[in-house]
Amino acid sequence: MATVLIDGENVRRSIWPNVARDELVDRAARWASRHGHDAVVVWETHETADDAIARAVQEVEPPVWVVTSDRELRGRVTPYATRVIGGGSFVRDVA
Repeated sequence: MATVLIDGENVRRSIWPNVARDELVDRAARWASRHGHDAVVVWETHETADDAIARAVQEVEPPVWVVTSDRELRGRVTPYATRVIGGGSFVRDVA
């Protein structure tokens, strides 16, 4: 089982029309359940989602996957993530 950290705003806006927040959370949860993963949708809080994901990818027990289309974030997490998935590909896969 992988922990899958999902860049919420980035992923929901990676297709048109944009996916609603609640819908993305629901889709990710159903997908994770089907595949035996733990999906965590990360939203902006007191820190940016990018910073939260970059920190979490180093703290969570491997394997850790990151879902984002943000090139800068991809560069930050690549040394630690087992897999990095593009936002558009993921959101279409969880439809």
